[in-house]
Amino acid sequence: QVQLVESGGGLVQAGGSLRLSCAASGSIFSISAMGWYRQAPGNQRALVAMITNMGSTSYADSVKGRFSISRDNAKNTMYLQMNNLKPEDTAVYYCNSLNSMRPTLPWGQGTQVTVSS
Repeated sequence: QVQLVESGGGLVQAGGSLRLSCAASGSIFSISAMGWYRQAPGNQRALVAMITNMGSTSYADSVKGRFSISRDNAKNTMYLQMNNLKPEDTAVYYCNSLNSMRPTLPWGQGTQVTVSS
C-alpha cells in the first residue's frame, strides 16, 4: 500500500510563502486524483486543493488565487505552493489520494504550517 509523507511546513509571517511536498512510497501514477487537506485546532480536516491524474485542479474558495497544487508522477510527488499566506491558513496540512472526493490511504503525520500576523 502506498504511504504518504508530507514536508515543507514551518513558521512564516503573513504575506509569506511556503511550498509543501507530499512524497509517495510507491507509484502514484495510477491514482486518479490527489488532494491536500488541512486541520486547524478544533476544526475538522478539510480538503483545500485537489488535482486529477490529467492535471485538472480545483481549490477551496478560501485559498483560490493564493495556493497552487501540482504533481510530478515521475517523482511520485505532489506539491502545494502557498503564497500570500494568512494567519487563518495556520493548520496541519495532510495529503491523500482521492476516490469520489474521499481520502483512500492511511493519513501521514502531516506538516505544520504556522502563519504569524
